[in-house]
Amino acid sequence: MRRTRAVFAFAVLAVLLVLTAVLNVIIGSVRIPLADVLEIFAGRGADVTARTILWQIRLPRTAAAAVLGGALALSGYLLQTFFHNPIAGPFVLGISSGAKLTVALLLVFAARRVASISSAVMIASAFAGALLAMGFVLIMARVVDKMSMLIVGGVMIGYICSAVTDIIVTFADDSDIVNLHNWSRGSFSGITWENVAVMSVLVFAAALFIFLLSKPISAYRLGEMYAQNMGVNLKLLRVCFVLLSSMLAACITAFAGPVSFVGIAVPHLVKRLFGTAKPILMIPACFLGGSVFCLFCDLLARTLFAPTEMSISTVTAVFGAPIVIIILLRKQRA
Repeated sequence: MRRTRAVFAFAVLAVLLVLTAVLNVIIGSVRIPLADVLEIFAGRGADVTARTILWQIRLPRTAAAAVLGGALALSGYLLQTFFHNPIAGPFVLGISSGAKLTVALLLVFAARRVASISSAVMIASAFAGALLAMGFVLIMARVVDKMSMLIVGGVMIGYICSAVTDIIVTFADDSDIVNLHNWSRGSFSGITWENVAVMSVLVFAAALFIFLLSKPISAYRLGEMYAQNMGVNLKLLRVCFVLLSSMLAACITAFAGPVSFVGIAVPHLVKRLFGTAKPILMIPACFLGGSVFCLFCDLLARTLFAPTEMSISTVTAVFGAPIVIIILLRKQRA
């Protein structure tokens, strides 16, 4: 019965992924019918404008939303497992804000001396900021006893990093302020195929490594003493939790800015869909669920008030925040 439910759930996620990806490709300020998209894929499309929009704008943006959405959901799942807290996530704990701070520093000050900044440098900068914020969170985890205080501390770290980022943006050139402002609010626009290639290599490598850790993670979920008795190296596993969750959060922040609530909401939605919390199922399911969630929200962000585009964080918050409230209410009743 559980196996049938898992197969059905994966089928649902796969269908939703294809559907949202197709809708993101064909819907926009310039509508490209599906028949024209297929002709362009076959190399027969005669409309140069449609071909350019498809290959240079919509396809890389769609691919980025799928890859980064999956990364963010997976990062949230790791943090919830690591801290044993249902509302832990890269945005709530301030990890995304830490990554945003270092990337903003790079964009404002290094951009004046260098003509262009590579994707690898962007990710390295975001990773350093994410690790720095994660370090503060871990220090707080040693000091405070209640997980609720840890979340409050993470939120405060996020506010501090965001405030410093806003101060830094004021020193940017006038021509860069608009781009920096849009990026700091979260957006998948401006993604190139080079960006997609870099993020895909890092995200899929991290996701594969996390999947290989399914058994140790499963033991860790049952308690640290149980995991230790099962032969799990807890120190190494904790290091993996920190590095992998920070790397995944850094990838999305470097290219799309901070995106809220995906890392919290998606793992819980997926858990409800599958009716289980087994890591061997949750890891790929969270990735697929995050991809679907971000593709859907990005579609709304682009089209709801077209030609004006909303930030992706605005849309994800509209759908994600109520889920967090429901989680807190259920925990309070329990």
